[in-house]
Amino acid sequence: MWNTTHHTQTQSTVQSASIGLKGGVAVGDGGRTTLGMTSAISTAGPKPIDIQRTTELQEALKPYNVSESEEELNHRMEILSKLNCLVKEWIKEVSISRNMPENVAEQVGGKIYTFGSYRLGVHHKGADIDALCVAPRHINRADYFTTFFDKLKQHPEVTDLRAVEEAFVPVIKMNFDGIEIDMLFARLALKEIPDSMDLKDDMLLKNLDPKCVRSLNGCRVTDEILRLVPNIENFRLALRTIKLWAKKHGIYSNVLGYLGGVSWAMLVARTCQLYPNAVAATLVHKFFLVFYQWKWPQPVLLKQPENVNLGFAVWDPRVTISDRFHLMPIITPAYPQQNSTFNVSVSTRTIMVEAFKQGLSVTDDIVTGRCPWAKLFEAPNFFIKYRHFIVLLASSNTAEDQLEWCGLIESKVRHLIGTLERNPYIVLAHVNPECFNGPPPPPQPLPTDPAAPPAPQPPCCSMWFIGLIFQESKSLNIDLTYDIQSFTNSVHRQAIQIKMLKDGMKIEARHVRRKQLSAYVPSHLFRRERKVSTSGNTTPPQHRNGTTSPSENNVSRKRPSDTAITVENKKSRKSETQEDDSPNSSVILHCGEDSNSGFSSEDYSRSHDTNLNSCQENSSSSIKVDT
Repeated sequence: MWNTTHHTQTQSTVQSASIGLKGGVAVGDGGRTTLGMTSAISTAGPKPIDIQRTTELQEALKPYNVSESEEELNHRMEILSKLNCLVKEWIKEVSISRNMPENVAEQVGGKIYTFGSYRLGVHHKGADIDALCVAPRHINRADYFTTFFDKLKQHPEVTDLRAVEEAFVPVIKMNFDGIEIDMLFARLALKEIPDSMDLKDDMLLKNLDPKCVRSLNGCRVTDEILRLVPNIENFRLALRTIKLWAKKHGIYSNVLGYLGGVSWAMLVARTCQLYPNAVAATLVHKFFLVFYQWKWPQPVLLKQPENVNLGFAVWDPRVTISDRFHLMPIITPAYPQQNSTFNVSVSTRTIMVEAFKQGLSVTDDIVTGRCPWAKLFEAPNFFIKYRHFIVLLASSNTAEDQLEWCGLIESKVRHLIGTLERNPYIVLAHVNPECFNGPPPPPQPLPTDPAAPPAPQPPCCSMWFIGLIFQESKSLNIDLTYDIQSFTNSVHRQAIQIKMLKDGMKIEARHVRRKQLSAYVPSHLFRRERKVSTSGNTTPPQHRNGTTSPSENNVSRKRPSDTAITVENKKSRKSETQEDDSPNSSVILHCGEDSNSGFSSEDYSRSHDTNLNSCQENSSSSIKVDT
């Protein structure tokens, strides 16, 4: 696989890179300056085989629609141009309404900026655009959510218009001529906003309110990332690859405790800094090498944080106690510096590090020509990894209500994961970020009276699956009723507080064994591929993506009986397949020796034990466990 000498040498270099040195740039061998907190691991240029692998990578990405055609790119630019003109018109109209002379109102400007994947140049076909409306000081947020919202409402190309004014970062969402746009607002303390304005200057944040600072942060971080990579085109191709890989492996979701787009971008940018002359194929390989070996929770920084005393909170574990408990800190490079991964939990970090390990193994084979790039993008089978699942079911009466309801529940799932992790008998809680359509409703009997009114339509239903691994024990009796009830109660409280809760909105949790999954998802999703075993063959069985389970090398694959596992509903003793309208249904798991589906807890316990004590100290939940 990996050359042992090279691996050891690189590992020591990665460790020094993870510690971090002073300064936004570092001096490498021979006095060359490199971007980043440390000198580069290697400044070697590409070899012919590296260029060939990069060409193969570009071809392998084409079937996944990770790039747009020239026509589609031009369409986006036209839409942004129209939106920019609308902003200028609106600011001029508001200025004149406030007794500003027309010739002066024409000069105050206003501008649309972009950020996120579109600004980085790595958006895929059909992706939305993150935009920011910047206005001069006499235009306020109330104007944005009233007069500008009304102006958009009247525009013939704008549909699905909605405002989320009370969000942490207030936003207007819309569909503009077929392109989804999320547009933020920021008011600067300036008389005019010229078209040439750059948002890099930290002093632009002086005297701004926190919502404006948060709105500006997306653009400032994205632009700073592009300034801090040595070769933007190599960075973009490598980032497209890593984003596709992360989505295929179910670890692309900031809200559920994995990494979001900006975090993946910063990890790839750091790899580019450590290998400044490498082409994309090499960068992808080194990405897995660096971050599989990274000494978390050492932070990833693209440059030394600057001391800008404008009064805004920045990530600093020396000052802020809560920052010391962040498990996988990746720090944004623009002031005020923040940890973009504060949602990461013990379980999600364990899952991502394991994915880095598997990615390194696959790319080792790719760079040596033993397998194609398509192997990297094969999705692992989530449902065959675990024997026990918690299924969260969210239902409501209309599709519109369901969209809101699912958004709220999804934002709270990470808190449930944290609670499950604090249970000493649960080693890992793995949430699948894919939201599935709910199980089909039971067939309705045919009406006997032709004049009878039609039967009511079944409610909309969505599901999330959480795979569980338990401590190995001959007998476990784990009562999760309190944990589930606390979670559902918090969701309902939040929905009431923001006045979202409507008739028909329900949330339910069920414990489901793998053999019962057919009632929820198509059977092909949890069916194992049969392997033909031969005498004396010790090769471990493989998953659908060709990777072995963490402990499959030394665990028998003979499936034990499921009869030792029982599930009870504490209140009603209903069958698992029976509907329960109560949001507080109890979940009690009785697990025998086969509870982990052949998975040993050894592969997960090391990283879990490191942080378990600190998590338990901060827990306010009383968890009932019967053994």
